[in-house]
Amino acid sequence: MQRKVLYGLLLLALIAVPFIGIYPLFVMKVLCFALFAAAFNLLIGYTGLLSFGHAMFLGMAGYTTGYAIQSLGYSPELGVLAGTAAATLLGFVVGLFAIRRQGIYFAMVTLALAQMVYFVFLQAPFTHGEDGLQAVQRGKLFGVLDLSSDIVLYYVVLVVMVLMFLLIVRIVHSPFGQVLVAIKENGPRAVSLGYDTDRFKLLAFVLSAGIAGLAGSLKVLVLGFETLSDAYWTMSGLVILMTLVGGMGTLFGPLLGAALIVALEDRLGDIGGALASWTGVQWFNSLGESATIVTGLIFIACVLAFRRGIVGEIVARVRPLRA
Repeated sequence: MQRKVLYGLLLLALIAVPFIGIYPLFVMKVLCFALFAAAFNLLIGYTGLLSFGHAMFLGMAGYTTGYAIQSLGYSPELGVLAGTAAATLLGFVVGLFAIRRQGIYFAMVTLALAQMVYFVFLQAPFTHGEDGLQAVQRGKLFGVLDLSSDIVLYYVVLVVMVLMFLLIVRIVHSPFGQVLVAIKENGPRAVSLGYDTDRFKLLAFVLSAGIAGLAGSLKVLVLGFETLSDAYWTMSGLVILMTLVGGMGTLFGPLLGAALIVALEDRLGDIGGALASWTGVQWFNSLGESATIVTGLIFIACVLAFRRGIVGEIVARVRPLRA
């Protein structure tokens, strides 16, 4: 009940965002990355599979959606469906190869395949290479809702985010989700109980890829462009950082981690300027150019001090008190 109340309050706060002076475009970007992190957490937090190439699904969906809307004249809903379907299909193909390996070998296979996809995007004519897809029009959803309005698009993204979060909750608490947890905790024991672990891993991989693709498709509508950075290996590292900082294997952790990392990258320059004016140290003005260093330090602190992540540590300390 307490958890439901907290989620309800968070939802009310998100609904009120456009009316309390917070920039909707920034919050939409946070929601897209939060969905991306939640999709990745479904794979690593509940199945125990570390994918180091999840950015390929974000990029595949983004490029497919942008090209479908910009060049083929698709409506936004069809463009999002096309991008999500493309990412899901790519997840199925990659999963067929990747699930044959475990541990670091699984991570290296996904990284290698992701780099291959990246170089395809770099050379393919429809992606426009390093220039990327620019000025992708939002259009009208179902021919009725004008997505050129940030407010309208914000509530559309929020509804999709809530539905996908409920889907992930349902997956995690279903018998299928419990089998995934069993595979993570003790794979040989799950095999001895008669479960086809490869089939469950493949399905989890495809689900994670599809949800990550949906995040990439929505991100194109929100920002209006798609670039190679979404398919590069650093984006895969960034989603790992979001999940670890928030709390791997928790439902709310990846959402919190995504919000912190995106806010840090976007607002670090403003924070540095405020610190410079407050302390008189002009070095803080260059803090915005050091976002990578700051996120790296956060990752080191997370690994050394709170390996469960923020939410994981809170849960670990509250659970004994409640017992």
